[in-house]
Amino acid sequence: MSRRLPELGMLLGAFLAGTLLAEALGAANTGIAMTFGQLAFAIVLVAILLLRR
Repeated sequence: MSRRLPELGMLLGAFLAGTLLAEALGAANTGIAMTFGQLAFAIVLVAILLLRR
């Protein structure tokens, strides 16, 4: 479990950062901003899965 907690933090952080960045850059609405958050989440998830040993 100790290994999963930082990974969950990275995933949550990526989602929040992607969403907030899209909002700051002028996304038309929150739904569109959250779409960019989901894309950031997916990118970090793939990176975690590929780099896991």
